[in-house]
Amino acid sequence: MPHTLAQKILQAHTDEEIREAGQIVNCQLSGVLANDITGPLAIKSFRAMGATKVFDKDRVFLVMDHFTPQKDIDSANQVLVSRNFAKEMGITHYYEGGNCGVEHALLPELGLVGPGDVVIGADSHTCTYGGLGAFATGLGSTDVAAGMAMGSLWFKVPPTILVKIEGKMPKWVRGKDLILRLIGEIGVDGALYKSLEFTGSTLAELDVEARLSISNMAIEAGGKCGLFPSDDVTLAYCAEHGRPDAPRIAPDEGATYERVVHMDVSSMEPQVACPHLPENTKPVSEVKDLSINQVVIGSCTNGRISDMRDAAAVLKGRKVAKGVRCIVLPATPAVWRQAMHEGLFEVFSDAGCIVGPPTCGPCLGGHMGILGDGERCIATTNRNFRGRMGSLEAEVYLSSPCVAAASAVAGVIAGPDQL
Repeated sequence: MPHTLAQKILQAHTDEEIREAGQIVNCQLSGVLANDITGPLAIKSFRAMGATKVFDKDRVFLVMDHFTPQKDIDSANQVLVSRNFAKEMGITHYYEGGNCGVEHALLPELGLVGPGDVVIGADSHTCTYGGLGAFATGLGSTDVAAGMAMGSLWFKVPPTILVKIEGKMPKWVRGKDLILRLIGEIGVDGALYKSLEFTGSTLAELDVEARLSISNMAIEAGGKCGLFPSDDVTLAYCAEHGRPDAPRIAPDEGATYERVVHMDVSSMEPQVACPHLPENTKPVSEVKDLSINQVVIGSCTNGRISDMRDAAAVLKGRKVAKGVRCIVLPATPAVWRQAMHEGLFEVFSDAGCIVGPPTCGPCLGGHMGILGDGERCIATTNRNFRGRMGSLEAEVYLSSPCVAAASAVAGVIAGPDQL
C-alpha cells in the first residue's frame, strides 16, 4: 500500500507489514531521550523492571535542561540521579551545565536526530524532530524506561492529516505563526493521536529552524507527531550538523489521508494565541492595547539563532518599555555564542533586556521568569495553560519572536509594523 510519511518511517523500523492506520507494530528505536524532570522517573522504572544496562549507550540521551542552572536542592538532586545513572551506564550523550542546551534544539544541532529516525522522549515536545523528517513522539517515563532497556517499542500507526500550506509568507510571518494559525483552525484536539504531515509551495520558504518550530507544536493540536519531508533544505542542514548521508524521505503517491487542511498564508498577519489555550488564536491586530509585564524570547519552540536574529532586528535602536521585563534565553551554547559573535547581545543589552543561559526555565514555570498574580506575559514558548508560567492568576500569550520583541518595546501586545 502507498505510505504516508509516518507509515513509511515506521515501516523501515519494523519487520511487520504496515497495512493501515490503527495497526500495532513493534519498531526498533533510533534514540531515547529524557531530561532532568522526567529522567529520574524513567530511571526508577528502569531499575524496577530489573534492567541492568541500556540498549545502546550512544543512543540514550539525557539532557539536564529544565532547571539550568539548578534552582534549589530538589532540582539539584534530580540532576544527581541522572548524572549518576549516566556514569553507571556509560552513556555518551549526557548534557549538563555549560554544554547543555534546551533538548529539542540541542539534539538536532548535534546531529543526534535526523530523517527517517524513530525517536521517543519523556517530554511531550519530542515531536520537534519531525521538522527533520523523523518520527518522534513524547511518551511517559515508564515507556521511555522500556525503550532505554530494550531499544524497541510498540506503536499504534497513526492516521495522518495532510496540511497543505500555500502562498508567499508576508514580511513578519514566521513558522510559529503558521502553526498557531493551524491550531486555531483545528483545535487543541484536532489531531489527537494523528500525524500532521506538511506539504505545499510554502515549504520552499521554510528553513529547518522554522520547520522544527512548527513540528514542535504538533502536540498542542493533540498530534502524535508533526512531519516534514526530507528534501534539499533538510539534507543541507543535516550535512552541516554531522549527518552527510541523511536520506531523502517523501510520502508515496496515492497515500491515504484522513483529512486535508488547506492554508493560504499570502495575506495572513502574525498570530497571537490568547489565554488559556493555544487554539485561542487571533491576528496580532485584533489583540490590541493589552499591557504586558514580561516578555520571554527563547524555548524549544523559538530559541534558535534565527529567532535571536528576528528579535534583535526589531529591538535594534529601541528600548524595552518601562515596567516590562524582557528575558532572552538562547536555546543552546552554540546559539548563545553565535548571538554573541554577531553582536546580538549588545542589541539586547542596549534595549534593556535580560540575557540568560540556555534553559527551559520560565516556559514550564521553572525559574528565571515566574509570573506573579495578575501579571501578563507574551512569550515565544508553546503553552499558555493557566498556571503554566507561575501564578494561576497570570496570563500567557504566545507569539513569534518578532511580535514578542515588538511588544517589549510597545509595552502592549503589538506587531513590528505597529512600532
